[in-house]
Amino acid sequence: MSTVTALGKAAPRPAAKATAPARSGQVPIGWLALLAAPVAAGANAPVLILPDMARSLGVATATATWLVTAFAWAMAAGTPLLAGLLRRRGLAPVLRLSTALVLGGTALVTAAPWLPVALAGRAAQSLGGAGLVAIAMNLAGNARRMGVISSGFGILGAAGPLLGATLTDAVSWRLALAVSAVAVVAVPAVARYAGQTPPAQGRFDARGAALLIALATTLILLPTAPLPALGGALVAVVLLAAHVRRRPEGFVPARLLRSPLFVTSAVLGAALSTSYFTLLFTVPRLLQDRAGWTTGTIGTGQLVTLLIASAASWLLAAGSVRMGRAAVRTVLITVGVTAAVTAAFATSGALLLLAAGAAAFAATGANATLSVQAASATTDAQRPTAIGLFALSYQLGGAFGPGLATLLVLG
Repeated sequence: MSTVTALGKAAPRPAAKATAPARSGQVPIGWLALLAAPVAAGANAPVLILPDMARSLGVATATATWLVTAFAWAMAAGTPLLAGLLRRRGLAPVLRLSTALVLGGTALVTAAPWLPVALAGRAAQSLGGAGLVAIAMNLAGNARRMGVISSGFGILGAAGPLLGATLTDAVSWRLALAVSAVAVVAVPAVARYAGQTPPAQGRFDARGAALLIALATTLILLPTAPLPALGGALVAVVLLAAHVRRRPEGFVPARLLRSPLFVTSAVLGAALSTSYFTLLFTVPRLLQDRAGWTTGTIGTGQLVTLLIASAASWLLAAGSVRMGRAAVRTVLITVGVTAAVTAAFATSGALLLLAAGAAAFAATGANATLSVQAASATTDAQRPTAIGLFALSYQLGGAFGPGLATLLVLG
């Protein structure tokens, strides 16, 4: 409100400085896509270079897949955790923490002499990337803008395998695993909008967060250690359920677990993501074994196919409001099932690539459309939590996929 002078006239407000950054309105979607998408390239960069990584670290190729699993675990566990921190602390602290984790993790990976150090670096990279993704998804606002972010995921995810192979041939696999650090270029631009996500009131539910991370960890271990992981998952579920009853507005809100819309969106997103990441790692081996393709041909073919799939998924996201929820889910399920069946039985290279593209379309489209549906199942105050928990379900596929691929063709 303007100040009032002794003459009763309103004194003019001081003019805003021309250099003051804008702190209102939506963050330009290009910056949000740049903030979130490079993590997909970093996640998929190892697809074609696992043998090189294994030789450099002195381990078997199957053991080197733990670098992929660690990244996926940290992304799955870190997304809801940092989304919860975003809700409680606001944008600025989470943005600073995420940036520090990405840069610190990248430094570890580029210098790691042994697998355990590289695993720590990959986990830190992924945790930081999870925070950047949570910020981008919460600032997106609608399905169309979410579709741009998700398509950016798909595009850089598609480029990841070939980019990783190219950087490995030219320099080192360590540089290939550093590509996710490109996201920090967008940090200064996004930081200008820090006031748009003020912190919420209340105490952070640390116990609920720990139990959810424990559950995610046991689920991720299911492909590699089924019985111990299943036992651990059951214990975690019982403890988490009891905690939710005691604190229904905590880290895992009871309202979301009772919402058919949220539960259906999360389960379908996890299933389609698992199918995609499984095929992402198995199709290159199948193209070698069944069609005799070279690594370069496989990388180029995957890149073109997944780029087309990512563009198509944005069209689905843009039209999802007009189509309606039921139609969108029908399309996603039909395409996802067709992709898995085709990959299981196809012998031609073209059909195998088509299966990979169809799985990418279904998963990327699910991330864009179902995340918005999941967020609409609760209040505005709990929207960051809903997006974080949906992202956890989706990212579990990024952990299950490499494990299933190892069991099927990589082991």
